[in-house]
Amino acid sequence: MGEVKKSWEEINQRLASGKAVVLTAEETAELAKTETPEQVAKKVDVVTTGTFGAMCSSGMFINFGHPEPPIRMEHITLDGVPVFGGVAAVDAYIGATETHPDDGRFGGAHIIEKLIRGEEVYLEAHAKGTDCYPRKDIATYIHKDRVNEMILTNPRNAYQNYPAATNSTHRTLHTYMGTLLPSFMNVNYSTSGCLSPLLNDPYLRTIGIGSPVFLGGAVGSVAWNGTQFNTEKPVNDHGIPLSNARTLMLVGNAKEMSADWIRAGYYEKYGVTMYVGVGFAIPVLDEDMAYRVMIRNEDIETSLCDYGVDGHPALMRVTYRDLMSGSIEFRGKKVRTAPLSSYRRARLLAETLKQMVLKGEFPLIPPARPLPEHSRVQGLQIIRDRRA
Repeated sequence: MGEVKKSWEEINQRLASGKAVVLTAEETAELAKTETPEQVAKKVDVVTTGTFGAMCSSGMFINFGHPEPPIRMEHITLDGVPVFGGVAAVDAYIGATETHPDDGRFGGAHIIEKLIRGEEVYLEAHAKGTDCYPRKDIATYIHKDRVNEMILTNPRNAYQNYPAATNSTHRTLHTYMGTLLPSFMNVNYSTSGCLSPLLNDPYLRTIGIGSPVFLGGAVGSVAWNGTQFNTEKPVNDHGIPLSNARTLMLVGNAKEMSADWIRAGYYEKYGVTMYVGVGFAIPVLDEDMAYRVMIRNEDIETSLCDYGVDGHPALMRVTYRDLMSGSIEFRGKKVRTAPLSSYRRARLLAETLKQMVLKGEFPLIPPARPLPEHSRVQGLQIIRDRRA
């Protein structure tokens, strides 16, 4: 596309001088009704995105600090929830989906939210004892102001797109896509649509390793590509993948985060999850970037998949405009649709990030390294089944 080009430096200079135009992705999508990519590239400097949805692949590293005498913690629980201690003496990783052995509705996500809120959490740990770490047991309460670090480290967040889900069987299914009623009686989906970060930069031209990210209310960083990062999914005419594609590994200081943007959740008969607020500020470097950030919900398609069949086969394509309308036409019937993520919170996040960019509170810098151009996901091969 055309000749309009702006550098990161030029956009930052415009921000510093107060001349930059910053819009949310939803506001930019509205411009698509009347403006061309060339006009938007000339007019808009930065577009802010946002999503607030369940991101099970999340967790937190925490360093408790040493008691006296010290301990090398081996079996650790926080409010009764097991956490992984095989990192170092008083380091642990709290997985968001780990659950309490006696209460499947309470888990790691609840611990993370409690700590971010500034609540006390009960720590119990046991060890075999060594010459350098002689203590064998400890029981105490921890608080975010009394531990050394709380580092949110999420292996897979901000899916670029995700299939909608339905159920062909004659029984109700309880899944990570929520409760799916029998015989195609409902459809669940999870997206912030035109606000979704990786749908506004589908080829990750401006997002890479080291990119700043709004993470849980604080400024974090992209640490690496996320797990299950897939660049090989089919795309529609607008370059949007038709199902789960690219992902991001994100890291940030949880002590700076807010429970407004990190919330524990529970899906009935499935388990614990964690809702995470994620957003990026995307510089409009040229007309191609303008074209990408002008994406509208009617331009974004995903696959409707049958979770009642192994492999979750795709049944049809559906746009987010239709999904967000509350129902879709499927096989001659009107089927109810429901979101698992919050569009209202995504809109608020994008607006919050917009104000941060305008105030100079969110850095606009190019990535230190690009994310992979080519990557695919492979399944787990069962060589020998021990049950056989």
